[in-house]
Amino acid sequence: MLSIEILPSARLDFDESFDWYAKRSEQAAVRFAAEIESALAKIVDAPERFGLLDDEHRSCILKRFPFRIVYRIIDGRLLIVAIAHAKRKPGYWENR
Repeated sequence: MLSIEILPSARLDFDESFDWYAKRSEQAAVRFAAEIESALAKIVDAPERFGLLDDEHRSCILKRFPFRIVYRIIDGRLLIVAIAHAKRKPGYWENR
């Protein structure tokens, strides 16, 4: 089983999005967090099943929220690079 490392900038992506949902609906924020946890479990289970974005990054698209988890596999671990909103500037995370 691969370990997960989340970049601080990816954690900030999550925190900002969670807070945005929480201001509108506590239930939506809880569902958002659960969807992220579910997607992370799927990534850990089979990290190479998700499509490549470039030579090293893959992404798992969430089903119920307009987000994708961008990650790469490095030295036997998963590095979460971004929890990226689908409508946000494309590729804003590329220099992470």
